[in-house]
Amino acid sequence: MKLYTGALLALLGASAAQAGGIERTTQSAMILFSDGNRVELSFGRVMPKLTGVMNDSLGSGDIANDFTSPSFALKMDVSETVALAFIYDKPFGSDVVYDDGDSVFLSGQAGMAETKAYTFLAKYQATDRVSVFGGIRVQESGGSTVLDGTPYNLVLAPAPTPYEVSFGDDWGTGYVLGAAYEIPEMALRLALTYNSEVEHSYDTDESFGGASAGPTSQTKSVTPQSVNLEFQTGLNQRTLLMASARWVEHSAFQLRPEVFDRELVSLRDTTTYRIGIGRAFTQKLSGSVTYAFEPEGSENVSSLSPYNGYKQLSLGLSYKATEALEISGGITYRLYGDANATVSGTSMGRFEDNSLTGVGLKMAYTF
Repeated sequence: MKLYTGALLALLGASAAQAGGIERTTQSAMILFSDGNRVELSFGRVMPKLTGVMNDSLGSGDIANDFTSPSFALKMDVSETVALAFIYDKPFGSDVVYDDGDSVFLSGQAGMAETKAYTFLAKYQATDRVSVFGGIRVQESGGSTVLDGTPYNLVLAPAPTPYEVSFGDDWGTGYVLGAAYEIPEMALRLALTYNSEVEHSYDTDESFGGASAGPTSQTKSVTPQSVNLEFQTGLNQRTLLMASARWVEHSAFQLRPEVFDRELVSLRDTTTYRIGIGRAFTQKLSGSVTYAFEPEGSENVSSLSPYNGYKQLSLGLSYKATEALEISGGITYRLYGDANATVSGTSMGRFEDNSLTGVGLKMAYTF
């Protein structure tokens, strides 16, 4: 089955939105399966809204800042059986701030983190239906945290607050392994991808009430491992069905600075499901609609990630401007599940009726 256009695979909007925990991209390797040599440049803008009511009956304000999600990908065919790819993205991050004056319970708390990843991949087409792929991921990561407010005055007593800690940028290396089964005449593909955890050892500086807590120490942590199961099949020459499931071990991401000697982050593992339909309206114009959801778990969650599962709808359009140039765009809207923001297992407030909006733009050039 020959589809009218490869633009059916452009599901922008979903790729720009945070997936769960500290995750911001799905770390997909599917560019390896695109036709011909290809370069992609993507840009997403994500606008979350996370507000709550603290146990002192005061509002938290919007604690989640907007963020951008750029990415770049290059794929090249070396031979009829070997393809190479390079991907740059920012797979993990956090930008959460409880402003001073909103609530005495979590006033002044903040968590900032950013990760940049450089992934090098290779695919070997063993038969016309079976392929294997893999590679290495080189990753830079760092961030900072501020703890203030009533719960930390109690936890840190008699140490003065705020408690501040910065984690210097550190480089780590992980790997990617995968395999796929295809039936080309049906546009069918089932691919399984494993992304390993990446270990980091951060130079760590801690302070209490503005006074240094001692010399620089080391804090070891990992960004989580994940598994992607991705499926597609052609329903007819103009229509493509797509589905995926992604599991991420967010609970493995922990930060325990030497002096503070307590876990700063507590996240739960997540599985995210997506199903979508792509439709070629003409040989140049295609559209897509995708539904995604993350099942709810315990309502008691980290105050730095105060939501419990979500439901999401994404719409995309793709226009083939020339035989080589394809321009795609999309929008995502997500409804977060209600949750209790907790510190050390104690609820500090309730977050309800929150959402996220994301927009994305992609340019792809085939050569």
